[in-house]
Amino acid sequence: MSPKKPELELIPEGELQICQFSGKEIRKVCHKDEWYFSVVDVIAALADTNRPAAYWGDLKTKLANQEGVTGLFDKIEKLPLAGKDGVLRPSEMANTETVFRIIQSIPSPAAEPFKQWLAKVGYERIQEHQNPSIAIKRAIVDYQLQGRSMDWVEARLRTLVSRKEVCDEWQRRGIKEGWEYAALTDAISRGTFSKTVQEYKDHKGLGKNHSLRDNMTGIELILTMLGETSTKQIAIAKDSRGFAQNKISAQAGGHIAGNARKELEHQVGHSVVSAENNLKRLPPSKDILELPANFKESVERMTPKKK
Repeated sequence: MSPKKPELELIPEGELQICQFSGKEIRKVCHKDEWYFSVVDVIAALADTNRPAAYWGDLKTKLANQEGVTGLFDKIEKLPLAGKDGVLRPSEMANTETVFRIIQSIPSPAAEPFKQWLAKVGYERIQEHQNPSIAIKRAIVDYQLQGRSMDWVEARLRTLVSRKEVCDEWQRRGIKEGWEYAALTDAISRGTFSKTVQEYKDHKGLGKNHSLRDNMTGIELILTMLGETSTKQIAIAKDSRGFAQNKISAQAGGHIAGNARKELEHQVGHSVVSAENNLKRLPPSKDILELPANFKESVERMTPKKK
């Protein structure tokens, strides 16, 4: 009898933890399967003030008059938090993404180090089995800290969805072996870009452990998504079964994306198959952290529903 796997521990609703940033205490509470941080504690850690609550009140007034931030306050929740006297009081708390947005409005030399710190502790101990969207949120934060634009992040997120959907479809249609998935992926890539995945990585100067998609341009990502989505739809329409039939569908899907690429290249007058890579880190994106508009929909499509 094989030993029973230990159950993965979930962090209970309302659990309080105190973390440190540059010697300042910041309280966080587990709420809705993710960490929420005390907004006043964040202000105290970043702003040059002895009255963080008053500073936050003034900042809220200032932000309320700015276009595009009204939804920010809807994401701040009042949760019971113990003060120094041990008494629980309703306190304004915000999740990682909302805190990122707040600190963009606080002039502080510690803002950038705080973003790096928050990207780590914001998802600490909250694992994918407890909140499936955490993996995607963590990836978005990592990409933005690498200097990726919001348009690029959204395109990358869409390829995560298209990849999962086409692989799920292949599995339903009898694809089981790893080499089969790799060969079908190469068929789409060859049709789209006239290169296999390895040839494309060589073209971009990438090593074995580098992710090709993390080093694609926005246009390359969009074409990748088109090839995979087309392949999935063709496989469904033709009821492709087994490797041989699915390879024909993959070639057809890649051909559709390849034609789109060639037409685009004809219109713009140059190749969009780029040797560019993202191995050199850029300054952190100024967009940190705005989730893509399709984030919730994409997460729902990518993650299993809780039973």
